[in-house]
Amino acid sequence: MDRTRVNIAVGLFLVVGILALGYLSIKLGRVSFLGGGGYAVTVDFPSVGGLKPGSTVEIAGVEIGRVEKIGLADYQARVTLRVNDGVKLQEDAIASIKTKGLIGEKYVRVSPGGSDKLIAPGGKIREVEAPVDFEELLSKYIFGKV
Repeated sequence: MDRTRVNIAVGLFLVVGILALGYLSIKLGRVSFLGGGGYAVTVDFPSVGGLKPGSTVEIAGVEIGRVEKIGLADYQARVTLRVNDGVKLQEDAIASIKTKGLIGEKYVRVSPGGSDKLIAPGGKIREVEAPVDFEELLSKYIFGKV
């Protein structure tokens, strides 16, 4: 009888541990099911320069969303952003790809515009700044073409 209670306690502890591990994996990995919250906005960049799906989207250093997917459209990189519901983007907002630190991860920085018109869900940010290609810049400096 004593052995059965120990087995049941260990089994319950194991099940609770696995459920806690699954919950933490989803929360810390920022996995969203069924499309997640927020709304989609697209941006066309000449080059994504190392940006990956899942990268952050920020305004003034505050995370407002994530990069949902990256594809090719008309020989440009079409980036789909998933922006949080509480954030409204102006029609003349500017999107740029930046790097955290010198060799850190890439993220999309959105500079808000001054327009009264807002981008509708499924809309498009028209103004972009191309990412700086450090390899190209360094090679120009090294070979004296600056």
